[in-house]
Amino acid sequence: MIGSSAAERAARRLTPLFGDRLTANATVRKHHAHGEGWRHPDQTLLPAYVLFARTTQDVSDALKICHEENVPVIPFGGGTSLEGQLTPVPECISLDLSMMTDILDVSTENLTCRVQAGVTRQDLNLHLRTQGLFFPVDPGGEATFGGMCATRASGTGAMRYGTMRANVLGLTAVLADGRILHTGGAVRKAATGYDLTGLLIGSEGTLAVLTEVQAQLHPIPEAVGAAVCQFPTLASAVETAVLVIQCGLTVGRMELLDDIQMDACIQYSHLEGYEALPTMFFELTGSPASVAEQEAVLRDLVEGQGGQSFRWATATEERNSLWKARHDAFWACMAYRPGYKGITTDAIVPIAALTELMTGARSDIDASGLLAPIVGHVGDGNFHTVILIPPNDADAEKRALELDHKIIRRALSLGGSASGEHGIGLAKQLFMTEEHDPAALSVMRAIKTALDPKNILNPGKLVPADAP
Repeated sequence: MIGSSAAERAARRLTPLFGDRLTANATVRKHHAHGEGWRHPDQTLLPAYVLFARTTQDVSDALKICHEENVPVIPFGGGTSLEGQLTPVPECISLDLSMMTDILDVSTENLTCRVQAGVTRQDLNLHLRTQGLFFPVDPGGEATFGGMCATRASGTGAMRYGTMRANVLGLTAVLADGRILHTGGAVRKAATGYDLTGLLIGSEGTLAVLTEVQAQLHPIPEAVGAAVCQFPTLASAVETAVLVIQCGLTVGRMELLDDIQMDACIQYSHLEGYEALPTMFFELTGSPASVAEQEAVLRDLVEGQGGQSFRWATATEERNSLWKARHDAFWACMAYRPGYKGITTDAIVPIAALTELMTGARSDIDASGLLAPIVGHVGDGNFHTVILIPPNDADAEKRALELDHKIIRRALSLGGSASGEHGIGLAKQLFMTEEHDPAALSVMRAIKTALDPKNILNPGKLVPADAP
């Protein structure tokens, strides 16, 4: 029998509307208590209920009741967030949007589409496969459009196509009190009012629940070529990336794996013909002639930095196998040391500071005594490590967090940011006061208060509370 706490009172009102789509099942609640990365030290904390929405009206109805009953709501999509964005608070409801999987509209003439928040990039691109179009933001995994917008995701394609913010034209969102808000539209630019679309992208579910996304599509390139080359040192690989950017090559994707990460990928993805050396992955797009010309320039740049084993692939199957190995990097790390836990770091700096950041981070890792493969979207100055924490080592997790913080502070000292794409959640909140001045944080808190005065939307995430 449902009791009398705020969550239970809300559940009594929600049950007639949602039936068995509102559940207190322990297994379901446990699944909704975390993302894929950082986890709250109290692993027993679970949402009181999980509610599965199918429509924007469902979300509106749920939020109106939760707002009236003062029940916190944690939006949940694919469960792939990495910085504690999904961590429950006591007596909260996890609002799962994964059933919202309709592709509502595709306009090939305008190069736009509208999708529900639970659609994944893979879903959409499969739907578009015969229309000569695709959606380019590629953070890896089964991330949903709602989640990608909420965390301002990017990934391997950001060098050419930009992040989610550059590829979203409008949103349907539900405010804390249940009001439905429409922002933007199908036009590429507008100069009317505040940019509410930009405000909500990256808000991590703290300002509104995103239910539909109007996205920009792109033509599939006429020709695509992939290059893979290996380097004697990490510094020579990073310097090559910097040179490629400074020379103005129109590279679609440019990724770096250090020697440890490459060793993990060789074993996990059964790559043949590669050594455990720092390795760069490039993708060139355009007309067949321009791709061929750029390949020649790229080869010269690579050889000038001591690159070796330069491989060139234009066949779709071969290219996809190489990029699949890159996308499986996280799982390759976890398989590299079975039984270990992993903390994923995320730092970004201006491109000219990238060599200093990555070589400095490598020194920090070596000094820590921990194993931490490096992988980077080096085309935009962003890189990650997966710090592997051995079991049965009481001090290892503390040292791993210290290492993570040292890498982030190194990035901040070089004019960078604490996150290029994973967001803040709970795990990186302490860096918000280091990266942003008090006036900026005050404005952020004022926006949160204006849109969510009862603080029921993903409370405690992203923006740190004001000092008492």
